[in-house]
Order: sequence, then structure tokens, then C-alpha cells
Amino acid sequence: MFSAGFSGLALGGSLIVAIGAQNAFILRQGLIRSHVFILCLICALSDALLIAAGVGGLGTIVSRSPALIQVVTLCGAVFLGTYSVMAFRRAAKPGALVTGVPEPMGLKAAVLTCLAFTFLNPHVYLDTVVLLGSLSAAFEGMERVAYGAGAAIASFLWFFGLGYGARFLAPFFARPAAWRVLDVVIGVVMGLLALGLLLSFLGGE
Repeated sequence: MFSAGFSGLALGGSLIVAIGAQNAFILRQGLIRSHVFILCLICALSDALLIAAGVGGLGTIVSRSPALIQVVTLCGAVFLGTYSVMAFRRAAKPGALVTGVPEPMGLKAAVLTCLAFTFLNPHVYLDTVVLLGSLSAAFEGMERVAYGAGAAIASFLWFFGLGYGARFLAPFFARPAAWRVLDVVIGVVMGLLALGLLLSFLGGE
């Protein structure tokens, strides 16, 4: 059972640790120390829920519903494109950088944004529900439970580590120019992800 749990932990970690929209958002919130706990908890619990669904067999249903993935892909492309534009506008607006630390968004807006980054990303379904779910077929009974738990633990470790570890970069981001660079990078990442999703949607029609 330990081996199954470790397999889930390793695979889950390898899928989560990547430069993406959700991670970029958590990093930025961690840097300004805004709603860090609740946002990390939302990301980790969402992953755990999707992993449980995949291990429970939902992955097979999702993989057979290309229309569902297409809808999520289009919505995700629109959302990421919009956020990319917002990031570039932050970088181009000197007034937002005068104090060195950008103005944090309210809790409701932060939670809704976090949920959008999580559930409007088709890759989250392909990674957590379909891929992790299909690979869980190699285990039975409690070993499958341990596998799913290991993958969920990887999400908790990553998101809370990213959110609270970001503060160690605070001295660097005390300079307004650093925030400008970060927002430009976030804008580029979001824009490329949006473009990739849009091309995927057009290619799937």
C-alpha cells in the first residue's frame, strides 16, 4: 500500500509542478500575502475532489465526452486571454507599482478567480481525472485508495508550499520593477495558454 501511495504522490507531483495559470495566480497571491490560506485550500481540495472522481471511475466518462472538453477549452481560452490582458495592463500602469506591493483583490473576487483558473482549465480534467484515474486501474482496493490519497497529498504540499514559500521572494519584489516583470511574465504565460487552448478548440471542431 505504501508503494501505491508513493506512486500517486510522485505522479501527482509531477503533473502539478509546472508553470501554469493556477500556479502563477497562487504565486502572485502569495507574494502579496492576500487570502493565501483559503486560495491554497481551494486549489488543493479541488484537485483532491477531481482525483477522487478519476480514481472512482469518472475518467472513463470524461474521456468519452469530447464535447464537454471542448466547452471547457473555449471558456478557458476566453478567461485566460482576459486575465492576460489584465496582467499586461497592471504592468503598464505605473500607479499600481508606486508602493512596491500591488493592491490585493477582495476575497470574493480572489475565490472566483481561483475557481475559474481551476475548473476552466481542460488540462486539469485530463491530468487529474483521466490520466491519474486511468493509471489507478493498476491498483485494487485499499491500494487504489492509497494511490489517490498520495496524489491528493502532492497537491496539498505543492499549493501550500508555493503560496507560503512565495514570501521568501518578498525582498526581491520590494522593488516596483520586479512586479512589472512578474506581471509581464504572467501575461505572456496566460496569453500562450489561451492561444494553445483556442488552437486546440479550433482543431477539435
